[in-house]
Amino acid sequence: MIVLDAFSAILAVLQQAFFGAAAIAAVAAGLDWGVRTRRIPPFSPLARWVRGSVSPLFAPMERRIVRAGGLPTSAPWWTLAAVVIGGIVLLSLLGFLREQLAMALVLGSQGAGGLLRLAASLTFGFLNIALLWRVISSWVQASPWSPWVRWSYAATEWMLAPIRSILPSMGMIDLSPLVAYFLLGLVRSFVLRF
Repeated sequence: MIVLDAFSAILAVLQQAFFGAAAIAAVAAGLDWGVRTRRIPPFSPLARWVRGSVSPLFAPMERRIVRAGGLPTSAPWWTLAAVVIGGIVLLSLLGFLREQLAMALVLGSQGAGGLLRLAASLTFGFLNIALLWRVISSWVQASPWSPWVRWSYAATEWMLAPIRSILPSMGMIDLSPLVAYFLLGLVRSFVLRF
């Protein structure tokens, strides 16, 4: 259990670090937005410092926004959103890994039956990750044939196709991943009960 305690301690430190990074990004975004929209006088020492030190941090996001037809003044807020969402996703993944490690330690000590339950639990976890990855890739309109996305289609299409044939069409909204997620949870709880 020393490994699990160490992982938990690292996760707690990372949570505080991401909270601090998000707070700093929020202050930087507010300052940069204030200079870009001239709410902070453009020739003040603060504005010059922001343009020289803070604004270059938002340049990559600004280029993407301008290419997509957006306003450059929204770059600080999009960068803040990316930092917050990236932190949430990373911390969620690390929490998931911690839970899997704890479960592996507990079930691994229970002999052959525990190892079978561990294999089943890891399989269900993989399928949930594949479903989530597939949904997120559809939101960002990634190609299903991309090597980064193809594996999730291969892992989940066998269960989504029958659900799609049963569910009524709702236009552009596909509810089959949501239904599959809940069905996987039910099957997982039933299988791991024994």
